[in-house]
Amino acid sequence: MTDHALPEEARHGSRREFLKTSTAAAVAGGLAATLGSARMAHAAGDDTIRIGLIGCGGRGTGAAGQALKTPGNVKLVAMGDAFKDRLETSLKAIAKEGDGVAERIDVPEDRQFVGFDAYKNVIDAGVDLVILATPPGFRPIHFKAAVDAGKHVFMEKPVAVDAPGVRSVLITAQIARQKCLGVGVGLQRRHEAPYLETIKRLQDGAIGDILATRVYWNGAGVWVHPRTEGQSEMEYQMRNWYYFNWLCGDHIVEQHIHNLDVINWLKGAYPIRAEGMGGRQVRNGPDYGEIYDHHAVEFEYADGSRMFSYCRHIPNCWDSVTEHAHGTKGTADISASTIQVKGGEKWRHRGPKRNPYQVEHDDLFASIRAGTPLNEAENGAMSSMTAILGRLATYSGKVITLEQALNSEISLAPKEYAWNSSPPVPVVATPGVTQVV
Repeated sequence: MTDHALPEEARHGSRREFLKTSTAAAVAGGLAATLGSARMAHAAGDDTIRIGLIGCGGRGTGAAGQALKTPGNVKLVAMGDAFKDRLETSLKAIAKEGDGVAERIDVPEDRQFVGFDAYKNVIDAGVDLVILATPPGFRPIHFKAAVDAGKHVFMEKPVAVDAPGVRSVLITAQIARQKCLGVGVGLQRRHEAPYLETIKRLQDGAIGDILATRVYWNGAGVWVHPRTEGQSEMEYQMRNWYYFNWLCGDHIVEQHIHNLDVINWLKGAYPIRAEGMGGRQVRNGPDYGEIYDHHAVEFEYADGSRMFSYCRHIPNCWDSVTEHAHGTKGTADISASTIQVKGGEKWRHRGPKRNPYQVEHDDLFASIRAGTPLNEAENGAMSSMTAILGRLATYSGKVITLEQALNSEISLAPKEYAWNSSPPVPVVATPGVTQVV
C-alpha cells in the first residue's frame, strides 16, 4: 500500500482551489448542512447493526464495548489489527464487559484479521458500521475505504496527521454525506451535557463578546514500549506509534485536539493563523521518537480573538486538562461548567451527567436508526487541522496561516505499508530551520 490510496485531489492538484471549494464549505456550513434521509445499512428485514472493529488498542476496545451497549440490536462480527496479540487481548476484554455485551459478540477466527490490510477484510466481512481506532496516520485511508464500501463509520480523533490526510477526509466526508452514511468522530465533549449547556450559554452571550480563550493538556506523558530483540523498525514504530509523527502527529494533535475543538465549537469557526514555540527538554531520548514534550501556541480567529494553547508531556509539573473563556462581561471555566459574570453570582451546571464516551455512540447509532445520520467528519477534519497548524507553528517558529497549512504538499506517510519496508526516519524539528509547509 502507498499514499496513492488517497484521492488525487488530496495528493496533487490545486490546493488553493481545494481550500476554496471544500474547506470553506466545512468552515462555513460544517455540521449544519442538511443531512437528508438515510438508508438503513443493515439488511432488509433485520434491524441488527453489524459492527467491525479496526484497531484493537485501548481506545478501540473501549469504543467497541460502548457501541455494543447502544439501544437496539447490535453485534460485533469482525475485528482487525496490525498485531495478533492486540486483537486477542481486545476480544477478551470486550467479552468481559457487563450489560449483556458478551452475548453481542460473534467474531470467529475466520473474521479475525491481522496485518496492514486487515481493514479491507473487516470492511468486506458483512459489516454495516466500522469503528476506526488505529493510530491516526491510517485514518484517511481507512475512512475512504469504509465510505467507498457504503459503511457507516465511527472514527477516533484525530482524523489525520498532515494536510494531505485532512484534505482526503474532507473529500470523503462529502461522499459520505451524499451516500447518507453516519460518521461519528471521537470528540466526545460535544456529546457531554455539562459542555453542551455551558457552550450554549456562552454562545447566547452569558459573558458578552469572547475576547480570549485558554486551553491546556498538561500531563506527565504516556507509555513507552522498549525495543525488543529482532524487532524491525516498522514494528517498533508501530508499537510506539505515539512518538512518530506519521502515526500520531505529536501529542498536540493526538490529545490536545480535544481542548482546541472545544474553542472551535464555542467560536463556530477555526483559527486563521498561529504562531508558537516548543521543544524537547525532558522526554528527549530516542525512546520518544521525534515529538516535542511541550508546545505553546497563540491561535488567531478571523474576528481577532485569540486562543492561547498549552500542552506538555513532562512529569512533576502543574497538570491541567481544561478550557477557559474570557469575555467583556465575565469569564468561564468551560471544563468545570462554571460561568462568572462580573458583579453576579457564579453559575454551575447541576444537571445529570452521563459518560460522554457512551453518549457519542448512543447518538450516532440512534441517528442511523432514525434515518438522519450524524456526519461529524468535516468538523473532525478541521479541528485536526487546527492541531496540525499548531504543530507546524511550533516546529517552524514562524507564523503559519491556515491556508498555507492546509495547502501544504508535505505528506508524513511512508512510501509503503509493509513489515519489511522502512518507515520514515524520525527527525526532530528545529525552529527556524525545519520546513513545514
